[in-house]
Amino acid sequence: MPVNETLSQYSDWSYTTATAIYVLALVFFLIEQSFGAKGRSAAERTRARQLVGAGAPVDVAEVTTDVPPARRGRAERIGRMGAALTVLGVLLHLSALVLRGLATHRVPWGNMYEYIMAVTFIAVVTWLYVIRKFPVRHLSGFMLLPIVILMFIGGTALYTVAAPVVPALQSYWLWIHVTAAIISSGVFMVPGVASIFYLVRNAHERNPQRFARFAPKLPAADVLDRIAYRATVLAFPLFTFGVLCGAVWAESAWGRFWGWDPKETTAFVAWVVYAAYLHSRATAGWRGTRAAAINIVGFAVMVFNLFFVNLVTTGLHSYAGVG
Repeated sequence: MPVNETLSQYSDWSYTTATAIYVLALVFFLIEQSFGAKGRSAAERTRARQLVGAGAPVDVAEVTTDVPPARRGRAERIGRMGAALTVLGVLLHLSALVLRGLATHRVPWGNMYEYIMAVTFIAVVTWLYVIRKFPVRHLSGFMLLPIVILMFIGGTALYTVAAPVVPALQSYWLWIHVTAAIISSGVFMVPGVASIFYLVRNAHERNPQRFARFAPKLPAADVLDRIAYRATVLAFPLFTFGVLCGAVWAESAWGRFWGWDPKETTAFVAWVVYAAYLHSRATAGWRGTRAAAINIVGFAVMVFNLFFVNLVTTGLHSYAGVG
């Protein structure tokens, strides 16, 4: 069936608008991070509790931060506006995916532009769920930053006009294998960022002079650790399922389950790293900093797999569709 150019154009507009809204939300979240009450350090909160416990006639808000209460209130309202903008961006992001699929009469992840569109959508949805469960909304700017960068690259350097997929991808396995890869890759972005913050926070707790201006504004290390662990526990089985489905598809398409193609090799390395992370969490001696470092390595391998393997190396999985 021919491509519906009108729906394709609407999809492109939705994608561009969603990216712009994410940028605006990012700015709002950075304002909240800088001036909101969540930016108080643990030492300041402890001092406030001690003063109140001693019966000191002071305003707790005044001793917990140098930022005036009125400005903190405005910053938190701006943070809530950022969250509302993020929800709006997600709706437009979803519209871009759906319209792209309707325009091409297939699943909307047949090339790198569409793949990045889908991965970033899953990452934002996952983060919205996280900020409902944990007090980390003020960190949303740092989570949106890599998403905005990916969407900018996808919409410019990797943009591909709407078209049918190449014959090798015209299979029902495109629904199963690639969908599992997209969901797991999007979710894996959250524990990657959370683990980086964990290392920063943990380093500050060991030596208060390290990252002294930024680390106190982060949540407690155990909160960041729980976010990273729970997100990885969710994504790892999906990633495993995707790798297994890819092997079955490879046997059907190429006559072998595994051939150490660059994509297959990198996916296997990522699987081993994340399996090592989950194993390290079950081993008391490797929890905390070491486990977080392993998670960050896994995140780096996933990013390497997304860009270098798809765009630079040549193999049976070279379906980047860059043009």
